[in-house]
This record gives sequence, C-alpha cells and structure tokens, in this order.
Amino acid sequence: MDRTEPIVAEDIAADSTVGYPEPFRTRMGKANWRALGDHFGLTQFGVSFETLEPNAQSSVRHWHTLADEFLYVIEGELSLRTNDGEFLLQPGACMGFKAGDKNAHHLINRSAALAKFIVVGSRVPGDMAFYPDDDLAVFVTEHGRRAVHKDGTPYPSPPSET
Repeated sequence: MDRTEPIVAEDIAADSTVGYPEPFRTRMGKANWRALGDHFGLTQFGVSFETLEPNAQSSVRHWHTLADEFLYVIEGELSLRTNDGEFLLQPGACMGFKAGDKNAHHLINRSAALAKFIVVGSRVPGDMAFYPDDDLAVFVTEHGRRAVHKDGTPYPSPPSET
C-alpha cells in the first residue's frame, strides 16, 4: 500500500473496537482512533489519531518493554496519569515514554468535551506491555494478541463488534 498523496486525518475511517476483555472493556468508555500510519503502510512506527469522549480513557495504564511512545494533544483537555501523579494536558502539550521505563501511563478525558490527540509508537517485534494496576497481561502469539490474568489464566475473548 503506497499512498503518495496527503490526506485529512479525519477522512480515514474511525475504529472504535475495544480489544480489552471485561472488566476493562467497559471502563474504556467511548473513543475511536484512526490508524494514520497503517494508511500509509508504515512499518517502523505507528501513528494513531485518537478521540476520547467525556469520561473515556485511552487504555489501561501500562508501560512497554521495547516500544517508545509519544503523544501530542490537539484539542480538549486530558488527564495524563503516570507513576508520578496526574497532569492536565491541553492543546499543544506533549509527552514521551521511553521503552523499558516502568512509568505506566494512560489518558483520561475528565472534561465535558471531546479530546483529540496523536500517539506515535515504535513497532518492535517482541514488545510487551505491563499493566501494574490491574490483573492483566497481554501476550502475542502466532494467533494474535491474547489477554490473560497475571497468573496466565486466559480471559474470555471479547465479543465481536459490529
């Protein structure tokens, strides 16, 4: 897929599928993202344009073993929750998370308006994410990603979304 012309990010179809099992799935709230990097066939890093509705969160609080992450706020207000506390981010604010740094993080939209941001992350084979606040681990197998309890017991697969 070689794309040679610029696009408007919001012209890419939005995905709102939540890959987490319960009880995390419901906790995420309403959100969507557009896989900008995939649209252009990028393989070394991913770029996602994300929108969180009020009370939604970007993910379960996590950190990555091998992948760097960078986020940039475009619109609205977001609370960034890390090991160091909670920080209010407004348009123009950015933050980076170095691979292997155990500073777990996620974003929460505590405002009454939509919030939009960009996430850029490296795509490194073998990267693992850890979730220090929750009984969750995710493994990548030959059949894709699989959510398990920290003791290795599988969660039921999330139902298909239509």
